Amino acid sequence: MLVEKNVPLQHCNTFGIAARAETLVRVRSEDDIRHFLADPLWGRQPVFVLGGGSNVVLTGDVAPVVLKMEIMGMRLAQETDRHWIVEAGAGERWHDMVAWTLSRGYAGLENMALIPGTVGAAPVQNIGAYGLELQDRFESLDAVDLATGEQFTLDAAQCAFGYRDSVFKHAPAQPKYWPVQGSAPRGLGLKGRAVITRVRLALPKAWKPDLGYLDLQRKQAEKGVEHPTARQIFDWVCEIRRAKLPDPEVIGNAGSFFKNPTVTPEQCADIIARDPKIVHYPMDDGSIKLAAGWMIDACGWKGKSMGRAGVYDRQALVLVNRGNRHSVDGSVTGGEVMTLAKAIQTSVYERFGIRLEPEPVVV
Repeated sequence: MLVEKNVPLQHCNTFGIAARAETLVRVRSEDDIRHFLADPLWGRQPVFVLGGGSNVVLTGDVAPVVLKMEIMGMRLAQETDRHWIVEAGAGERWHDMVAWTLSRGYAGLENMALIPGTVGAAPVQNIGAYGLELQDRFESLDAVDLATGEQFTLDAAQCAFGYRDSVFKHAPAQPKYWPVQGSAPRGLGLKGRAVITRVRLALPKAWKPDLGYLDLQRKQAEKGVEHPTARQIFDWVCEIRRAKLPDPEVIGNAGSFFKNPTVTPEQCADIIARDPKIVHYPMDDGSIKLAAGWMIDACGWKGKSMGRAGVYDRQALVLVNRGNRHSVDGSVTGGEVMTLAKAIQTSVYERFGIRLEPEPVVV
């Protein structure tokens, strides 16, 4: 267990916000977590789990102990008649895992190429892109209870996946209690209670391309490929994302900053009556998903700035660091980011009657 004090976090978050961790523990195995929890000094301290820092806005120095997840490793864990079950450590970069599976002939994750962040953070957010979500490929995960040090495993149902949501984003309903050794803590939420260590995904042997999104259909027509391979879809998704979204190494950002809101058909019809061009998608449950980026653009925010925080000029859903992400004094602050975010929320609510919800965790 490696414990560091007063650690700069600017390089640990993709926004490039300058902040420090009072204490940082590098977690490279499940044993590191157990040793941390058993330590009489550190084990009783509040913690903040940090992966790739791609979905976080730091508004100041972090007082809780930062558990920096660096558990690595990828392998084929199991093979069934229908699936390849692949496993990766929580510290692996998500995109690296997607590329690794394709390099070994395991298709199924290609639509989620280039999503920033780590494997361990993927189930928390139920990440998704271009018609595919993590829950569509999820098999199980391992986690450690931060109250007891016990390891447990969750399947998809126990993770309670929703749109950019999971059991890991909700506070526990009950205090520390284990019904059976090796099972998950009781209660409806695991926020702040558990840390994910390994994730397993079930990739279909009977693979079929998912080309439901218009951007992919346009790429298919542009390339003139009638039956694309998983590798070709992977390349197309990378091309699309690179054309639309800023590289965090060049322009600091946390990806899509707001969730796409869902409304009833009646609410959608009311909005369409006022704004006929609003981009919307029908969902399987009968609700309608609205394009948050379109609404932000319609309110005139694309390309605008407040201080050193700005709205990306190619995609209004992305807030960016207009300062120097590699400079302590010249970079955007978390306060500037949140001031801009709140101004956008106000504009969208005043025009559409919709409250946008941020995706990143604000610390």
